[in-house]
Amino acid sequence: MNRETLVSTLLTLSEIISTSGNETPMRCALRPLLEGHVDDLRVDGLGNLIALKRGTGESALRFLVTAHMDEVGLMVVGYTGEGALRVEPIGGVNSQLLPGLRVLVGSARLPGVIGLRPIHRASAGNFKTVPAVDNLAVDIGAKSREEAEEAAPLGTPVAFATTPRNLGESLMGKSFDDRAGCTILTALLQGERLPFDLHGVFTVQEEVGLRGAQVATYAVDPDGALALECTVADDLPKEDEAVSPTTQLGKGPALTVKDRSYTTPPRLLRHVMLTGEAEGIPYQLKQPGISGTESGIIHTVRAGVPVMTIAVPCRYIHSPIALLRVSDLEHTFQLVQASLRRMTPDVLRP
Repeated sequence: MNRETLVSTLLTLSEIISTSGNETPMRCALRPLLEGHVDDLRVDGLGNLIALKRGTGESALRFLVTAHMDEVGLMVVGYTGEGALRVEPIGGVNSQLLPGLRVLVGSARLPGVIGLRPIHRASAGNFKTVPAVDNLAVDIGAKSREEAEEAAPLGTPVAFATTPRNLGESLMGKSFDDRAGCTILTALLQGERLPFDLHGVFTVQEEVGLRGAQVATYAVDPDGALALECTVADDLPKEDEAVSPTTQLGKGPALTVKDRSYTTPPRLLRHVMLTGEAEGIPYQLKQPGISGTESGIIHTVRAGVPVMTIAVPCRYIHSPIALLRVSDLEHTFQLVQASLRRMTPDVLRP
């Protein structure tokens, strides 16, 4: 997959509404991109989309690569008497970003706005605190509670209304976490066969507990794995310049050494770093060890799986508009592909 196709795929996937537990739209979008390129394609009981691309037979390894289909958002949990929707977060959503935000409600993509008391009626103290999500409501223009209930039944997902687009050498849009990973995994499965069988899994419910990855890893029973992600780039000016930016845009894929959920096996980390150096592909080490990824659950399944996370640096993840560099997306794909081509049983052996 070339640079232009990587970009167009990411922008297309970004527009899809696919909050945790509601990943069907993403599965429907991914299927035609994979059919004809893989040897088996199925959906498990939890909703993971599992693809198998058989290898050339040179190696007996079974290798797993994951990317999650779900995104953070909101869910309808109630109504006001005036016809607005009460909502709760799905995944980690910063309530500071929500007041006045345009959203899309349900599969019909009903336009809505997250309402807040107007400045003319609010006391001065109200602007010194961040409103909790349960103090906000989504206005879809309904005239009554009954009309709102019919338009958006309980459990209806609510997503950010963001149109993805190019921004110079960058891309901006919603849900790059983890549509960037899905884009790279799609490119891998569309590409050349590896010496071993590649099990590519587009997982569900990562943002609410890594659930899909656990089920899929148990089913595949791999010898090794990679989790493809989009990670924090906090590289804008800060008051304390001693604070780590975690990752920086334009410096290549981020390799996780350690986070809150797992520690990468040194032999696997070394393999990817040496691959980058041999192939002339830039990379950076993610620091500090914040957050968690699907590697945190993959490594605990069955008798244990050596795994690491490779991520595209991205500003403003879990917000209505994220931003990443095209070069980082491209280099992440190149590093993952090259690392898999060079993978051997010795890399995975303790």
